[in-house]
Amino acid sequence: MRRFNYTELSTKTWDNEVVNYLALIHEYKGKQAHYVQSKADELKRLVEIAKVQSTEASNSIEGIRTTETRLHQLMSEKTTPRNRDEREIAGYRDALNIVHENFEYIPLTPNYILQLHKILMSHTDSGFGGRFKNVQNYISATDESGRRFTLFTPLAPYETTEAMQKICDEYNHAIGEGKVDPLLIIPVFIHDFLCIHPFLDGNGRMSRLLTTLLLYRAGYEVGKYISLEAKIAGSKDGYYAALEVSQIGWHEQQDDPTAFVKYLLGTIIAAYRDFDDRIQIVSSTSLDTVKNAIDNKLGKFKKKDILELCTSLSASTVERHLKKLTAENYIIKHGAGKNTFYVRAD
Repeated sequence: MRRFNYTELSTKTWDNEVVNYLALIHEYKGKQAHYVQSKADELKRLVEIAKVQSTEASNSIEGIRTTETRLHQLMSEKTTPRNRDEREIAGYRDALNIVHENFEYIPLTPNYILQLHKILMSHTDSGFGGRFKNVQNYISATDESGRRFTLFTPLAPYETTEAMQKICDEYNHAIGEGKVDPLLIIPVFIHDFLCIHPFLDGNGRMSRLLTTLLLYRAGYEVGKYISLEAKIAGSKDGYYAALEVSQIGWHEQQDDPTAFVKYLLGTIIAAYRDFDDRIQIVSSTSLDTVKNAIDNKLGKFKKKDILELCTSLSASTVERHLKKLTAENYIIKHGAGKNTFYVRAD
């Protein structure tokens, strides 16, 4: 059985890139705390948008999708799931809501992880929700010729329960000692979780739920307002590449998780930067708010894209300003009806 000791991270020499990432996130954390206090009303809408984007993105990474209309209906619980994909989406919605609303009361233990997985799978007809795997699973990929091959072999089922207990114990011990920055312990824990791959299904989605949970518990709540899952989905190739490199030699205790640590820290920074941009947008007058949102968009954008940035404005207000800015040639309108999109005139 592989040995786990997160306290040893205090003796690891991290390069300047990691050190700079940590310093930047600490700075952003302080700014966010100020914004949360001073702009609480403006931020409420960001929370709801982030939940929708997180649920959509985390599932889409696994190839689980539905239409935009159905997604919003499922998120608002105005409909019931129609198929397997929608049942998976409803499960992630419920699990994410639990994390958002109760993170301070959810300690990191195998039992709580099992309960979260049970909620994740609760809308499906799966019989293994809330249970660790009982058969060997594999992390596979498909080459250009269509041949499927194994990238990584996780721990065997008989080792899984003990390993999950150990990584939870080690995480809690290292956090309690306070010698290692939680921003280093969290990605290493998530990396180990993915190498153990404790469930027959849902490991990727569980890893993202646990990332959000652990960041919240450590005081890094940017994921409430900007979807970390959407950031990961937007750089999926980088996510898998960092994980693959970090897994080399894992069974032999020869792995180096630095690539995955850098990836996750970079994702958190990207989310904080988006948060900073959106705060500036919601602090403007309504027309300037729409202009600032447009200035933050590259290429084509739709009204819904601007609405997601202008959380304090109604759809009718945004539409009115888009018409005004189109008439002033600040933006150019293309298409009609549902196919309408805009581009900046510059």
